[in-house]
Amino acid sequence: MAKVGIIMGSKSDLPIMQEAIDILNYFGISNEVDIVSAHRTPDKMMDYGKNAHQRKILVIIAGAGGAAHLPGMIASISPLPVIGVPIKSRNSIDGWDSVLSILQMPGGVPVGTVALNGAKNAGILAAEIIGIKDKSVQNKIIEYKLELKNKVIKDSIK
Repeated sequence: MAKVGIIMGSKSDLPIMQEAIDILNYFGISNEVDIVSAHRTPDKMMDYGKNAHQRKILVIIAGAGGAAHLPGMIASISPLPVIGVPIKSRNSIDGWDSVLSILQMPGGVPVGTVALNGAKNAGILAAEIIGIKDKSVQNKIIEYKLELKNKVIKDSIK
């Protein structure tokens, strides 16, 4: 059973969102992936947002470009934490439209927002949230961060 739901507005978002899938797989966290467009499939979006927690999803990662309504709309109807990934799409205003659409949520409807095209960080953040209760995941995150540190030390100029 999936612990993280990864959704995106269109198939063209998948190359960016693949980084979240890959890092969650690296941590051994089950995930499900779907195309859920806020504008083209609003009924599917509503169903996903309202019912993900009943399927035992713990965190939702929602990626979207352009107007990027998907993360905020999901957050408005789901009791789960939502991490938004702004995506620089072909119709984007250099990605700023996506960033601001996801970042500037009204009070009461939070969306954790990562950097433009930052799906890998969204996956890591989802893992950290899950790691609060799952010590095996938390230990993998500790090991991962130690590997990051060791790589920088190895690569540093002495």
